[in-house]
Amino acid sequence: MSNGTDGGIRIEYGVDEKPPLPKSILLGLQHVAVMIVPATAVAYVVANGVGAEADAAYLVQMVLLFSGLATMVQAYTVGPVGARLPIVMGSSFTFVGATIDIGASFGLAAVFGAILVTGFVVEGLIGWQFKRIKPFFPPLVTGLVVVIIGLYLVPVAMDYAAGGVGASDFGALHHIGLAALVLAIAVGLNMFTRGVTRLLSVLFAIFVGYATAIALTFATGLELVDFSSVGSAAWIALPSPTRFGFEFEPIAIATFAVLFLVSSMETVGDMSGVTAAEGRNPTNEEFRGGLFNDGLLSSIGAVFSAFPITSFSQNVGIVNFTGVMSRHVVGIGGVFLAVLGLSPKVGAAVTTIPSAVFGGAVLLMAGMVAASGFRLVVTHVDLDRRNTVIVAVSLGLGLGVATTPEALAGLPSGAELFFGQSVIVTALSALVLNTFVPGTESPLFDAPPTDAEPAADAVDAEPASSVDD
Repeated sequence: MSNGTDGGIRIEYGVDEKPPLPKSILLGLQHVAVMIVPATAVAYVVANGVGAEADAAYLVQMVLLFSGLATMVQAYTVGPVGARLPIVMGSSFTFVGATIDIGASFGLAAVFGAILVTGFVVEGLIGWQFKRIKPFFPPLVTGLVVVIIGLYLVPVAMDYAAGGVGASDFGALHHIGLAALVLAIAVGLNMFTRGVTRLLSVLFAIFVGYATAIALTFATGLELVDFSSVGSAAWIALPSPTRFGFEFEPIAIATFAVLFLVSSMETVGDMSGVTAAEGRNPTNEEFRGGLFNDGLLSSIGAVFSAFPITSFSQNVGIVNFTGVMSRHVVGIGGVFLAVLGLSPKVGAAVTTIPSAVFGGAVLLMAGMVAASGFRLVVTHVDLDRRNTVIVAVSLGLGLGVATTPEALAGLPSGAELFFGQSVIVTALSALVLNTFVPGTESPLFDAPPTDAEPAADAVDAEPASSVDD
């Protein structure tokens, strides 16, 4: 047991310390329990969004497998890849909107082709040149990106809460009731309990909602849960390389290149959040290894049809909450994830959860993502005239293309798809405005305060990331 340095928290186990094996297993399982719902929700939402419901179980399986592999590499490293830090990896909601749009327009082959090309190329370049790129992504830019990710997902969550787009009984009372039950239990446990019930409030809520749906299926005859796919699924199966094939659409590659740029900033924030427990910032070697891990495992995962892998913020919260910084604990969690990813039965079981149950959980997750972005902006950014205008323009444009995509119908089809991504529009708007408008946040200018800009020093905070749940 050790103490944190100045500005840190009390550390129960340091990065290289190994808790007793029974305790390590339980702590590792806690990390898995916290991230498994949002990680598998990404695969579930995308599969339904692109009309690949028949492949949902396999996509869930690959998300779990490569989340586990990336987590182990992050904890122990392979050459220059990995940070040797307790960071849990998984599929992020950052990519959901673009994956659905590109998958629906060009097919999943174009999605995985774009991930294959841009994953390690973009994040590898960022890791290599991190010191030069970092000033362009202050909390003003990264915070706005986090906000728009959450806001974009709210309508998606509502569709699921109502039973899923295309459901014959869309909006039926039993769907809304299940979603409301999950949301109420998750909020109640999070706000009025402590300890493990608070940390695992979303997981408990989904369990209750799922149990209720099963009970309704047997009691009323409603076909809310169908276990037939679980019974026919194998216990163990190896992944299938190039299951969906590869296509290399320029617009898809450009879209994912920007999104990997955004994702890299999430990872930077999460790494900073972990080392903050020790009262320090990550070293350049840790940043470089962590970003290499993001990009390389995402590209390799694309060969097996896994969606992009990045760090999970809620697990950073567990590290700070428990004071357990041991990378060996996180490595054990990665082993559990990888083992689960080798079982088609696990993926099939996840797909039996009704859309409405997932909807109640995703609605909360989306709201938490947006809230964490707002908190980042409000806490670390001086909202003077300059920064307020950047917030207004970036969010206005992002929400505009999200809510009224037909406004871009006059653009060429490729441009319509690219600029129809709310995350990209918000990120590019915030990046360009922050870079070229003089102010203390700009990496190009060191302008003196104007009459509308207080002279107080800006907070030099590390970029933070989205709450992936």
